[in-house]
Amino acid sequence: MNKNLNQPVNTMQKDPKTPWWVYMALSSIQTRKGAMLLILSNVVFSAYCIPWASLYTEAAWVKTLFLIEDWEWFAWTAPMNIWYWFSVRWVDKNRGWETETASQQA
Repeated sequence: MNKNLNQPVNTMQKDPKTPWWVYMALSSIQTRKGAMLLILSNVVFSAYCIPWASLYTEAAWVKTLFLIEDWEWFAWTAPMNIWYWFSVRWVDKNRGWETETASQQA
């Protein structure tokens, strides 16, 4: 429930027991479904960031579709997946997720 009327409904509430790393990862996500969509989209992007063109040199379509040629992007996105997952697990165990929608609060 959103008790502060000045706070937007679609943001995560920061309370004293929420670690900064959880708040930074999920600050604009209100529901667990939204957090899982974030993780899923990041996993898909991470899979795209694997340098497939250097792994499969025989297939020309791979070089056309996958433009990334080094592991740099994957090296950044893989730890982000882990960070998001641990943040979701922290909220699951300690805080819980918002269940009320904006239309129910009005």
